[in-house]
Amino acid sequence: MQEYDDAVLACFLENQLKLFPEEVAKTPEEAEDFLEECLAVVVDSLKEVWAYFDDSGADIQGMSLDDIAQADEVFEVGDGRYLIVEA
Repeated sequence: MQEYDDAVLACFLENQLKLFPEEVAKTPEEAEDFLEECLAVVVDSLKEVWAYFDDSGADIQGMSLDDIAQADEVFEVGDGRYLIVEA
């Protein structure tokens, strides 16, 4: 099971409206529960985000790493890591 540290939870809480029309979590505990339910993934680089989408069969043909970084499902944690939330 994926572990979500304080930085990941804070990132999701701050940026969840990027992906959802309204807040799905108000506390770190709620955020962790939600991310676990969604099977959200934390990766160490944009290249790993690319590989994740490629492996999952997403249509990323012709997209740059910048395009991938701007996807609604991708959250930059701020320490080089990325949170991927497919809801």
